[in-house]
Amino acid sequence: MNFRRYYIPGSAIFLTQVVERREPVFADFALIELLLETLHNVKKLYPFNMLGYVFLYDHFHILIQVAEGNFSDIMHSLKPNFTKAYKQRLGLSFSDSLKFWQKRFWDHVIRDDRDFENHLHYIHYNPVKHGYVTDPRMWKYSSYIEWEKRGLYPPVFKWDEPKDINWGE
Repeated sequence: MNFRRYYIPGSAIFLTQVVERREPVFADFALIELLLETLHNVKKLYPFNMLGYVFLYDHFHILIQVAEGNFSDIMHSLKPNFTKAYKQRLGLSFSDSLKFWQKRFWDHVIRDDRDFENHLHYIHYNPVKHGYVTDPRMWKYSSYIEWEKRGLYPPVFKWDEPKDINWGE
């Protein structure tokens, strides 16, 4: 099966990556911290702007902007580097087999301001959707508070689940 990815310099890209068999490994928040550290190191190799994010127990969504290069380089660095660090944390050797991530990631090139806002709302609603919290402000591993401070969300915001968008879950 051939997958076609579109690389448009300067575009915002919504990315989803899922853990193999949707194992809830990131319920251990120390592993989310390890993932964030790995992502920070990848950003040094393949610069990008983080526009929005949410890290959940078995998957994550990020909304990034890449000026040069492409988002596949970012994901192809993040996934094996995190897996290597995870194996080290478990005391596994390099040669020990471990399939941590689902093979592919899902991407969507943001088309316009409305599309951007829809995806950002989806990211921020995700912890509520999955039943982790009742208010997106309560989820530490999300960009919600940053966007609330920027004025995207009023202090009291009534959430309805975003609809009519294929989210890649």
